[in-house]
Amino acid sequence: MKFAGFLQKPLALKILFVISIAVIFFISGITYKHLSKLSDSSEEVTRTHEVSLQLERLLSQIRDAETATRGYIITRDSSYLKPYTLAPIRIDAAISIVDHLSKQNDNIPLLRKLIDNKLRIMGKSIELTNTNKTAELRLNLLKGKQTMDSIRFCVASMSELETKILSIRQEKYNNTFSNTPILIYITILIGLILSVVSFVKISRDLNELKKTNNQLSIANESSNMAEMVGNFGSWQWEIEKDHYRFSDNQYRLLGCEPQSFEANFDNLMKYIHPDDLEHVQHVMSRMIQNEKLPSFNYRIIKEDGEIRYFRGIGKLITNKSGDKILLGTTSDITEEYNIMQETEERNRELERSNKELMAFNYVASHDLQEPLRKIQTFISRLNDNEAANLSDTGNDYLKRIIVAADRMRNLIDDLLQFSRSNKTEKNFETTDLNQLLENAKLEVSPTIEEKNAVIISEKLPELNVIPFQIQQLFTNLISNSLKYSKENVAPEIYIKVSETNAADETQLPSSAKDKYYRITFRDNGIGFEQEYAEKIFILFNRLHNKNEYAGTGIGLAICRKIVENHKGYIFAKGEPNIGATFTVYLPLE
Repeated sequence: MKFAGFLQKPLALKILFVISIAVIFFISGITYKHLSKLSDSSEEVTRTHEVSLQLERLLSQIRDAETATRGYIITRDSSYLKPYTLAPIRIDAAISIVDHLSKQNDNIPLLRKLIDNKLRIMGKSIELTNTNKTAELRLNLLKGKQTMDSIRFCVASMSELETKILSIRQEKYNNTFSNTPILIYITILIGLILSVVSFVKISRDLNELKKTNNQLSIANESSNMAEMVGNFGSWQWEIEKDHYRFSDNQYRLLGCEPQSFEANFDNLMKYIHPDDLEHVQHVMSRMIQNEKLPSFNYRIIKEDGEIRYFRGIGKLITNKSGDKILLGTTSDITEEYNIMQETEERNRELERSNKELMAFNYVASHDLQEPLRKIQTFISRLNDNEAANLSDTGNDYLKRIIVAADRMRNLIDDLLQFSRSNKTEKNFETTDLNQLLENAKLEVSPTIEEKNAVIISEKLPELNVIPFQIQQLFTNLISNSLKYSKENVAPEIYIKVSETNAADETQLPSSAKDKYYRITFRDNGIGFEQEYAEKIFILFNRLHNKNEYAGTGIGLAICRKIVENHKGYIFAKGEPNIGATFTVYLPLE
């Protein structure tokens, strides 16, 4: 009892603590040498085991690579080659480990040489398989077998040597271990060290905890600011405890002051629009069952009676204590909803406009053409049967009527063609553009012969296009060059094609795809001022009087629409009295 009382005194405890520390350090000094020897012996044994393991692994990797090569030779399936592809890296790593741990400096260079030779033989077998050289392949496989036997012999020799070394080191380790009964003292020392380390660590952890708490406070404030800027709120529901937590901005979204009412399910449901209440309750139950649910929309009624549209999303998580917590965010999407409604209304208006346009097409193709055909029929009869009975003025009027009726017919046909390029089904087919070009030449062959035109074209590619539209594109561009040719000069049209990158083409927008076919149509016609390069693609836009050059001003507008249907681009470049160049970009894919 007296001794126990003595131990309770602060001075006695200090003296005992000092004596214990001194004894522990004394014993530690004596046993340090034995511990070092034991550690060295253990490390040598481990090194020897590791060398043997790496040698076995090395041999296994070579076998895997050989098996992969044989599998490829039999099946021609490149998926078998993965072990062979990875073999050089893995084998080199294994040899490096052996080289680092082992003292067999003479065997390792030989082993490297044999393995490199084996990999070259396997590579040659793959090459001979691809070229169907069966006889050479058989000889190469025999050579590979011989090399593999040499590798096995070399590895076996190295393993045998390591086994001998292992026996010596194991004996040394056992002798050292038997002379080290100081494990008890080491345990005491380790316990002391751990106590000191634990104390230091606890002190550091307390400091880190303070720092983390400060950072967490800042993060919470930052999160609150982010919710206010992003117009969203967050909430948590601890399911088992039925405990809710709403962020400050969650209250603001409902039109309330932060933390102005108790956060719970019933209070939240009071703000849900009656027509959406059942839907929200169903979604919440599905979140609990499925753990994750895509976003869903619903309406709420704020404190002031205003109806707002919300989007919610939730996810079920389990914390380290095993508690299930449903996390969710709520966003106010009222503005987005209103914009969507406006967009839908505009789409409906556009749909009505499209229907009106279809009605116009019907009128143009039927109701307008029928009376025009009758007018042309009676004009033709009048010209054939009554022209001789008309005065010169009457004949002049008749000729003007004939020209006007023809222009009306061409205008209606071109309008229908333009509408067709807009509304027709876009059935893409892989097509030889050279054949479409020939068809286009055939369409305008009378004009080509009349003007003695020369068309020189490079070989065009095969491309996934809408065939009749691309043929119409070629026809319109060639017709345009023929129409605006110089008087008494035979038209020359040069068609060139090349592949190009969008980044290399300054006139293409930044949103363009990566690769295009660039097709250029260059002529020696009358050209035009570059300031009109965009206007010529506008519907009904003409640079010349209809008395100078026939046309409706629709042909090039059709060209642009066709190119846009193919997600491409078309540009024009002109020089007066020198000629015009039209450049078409069509995507490779």
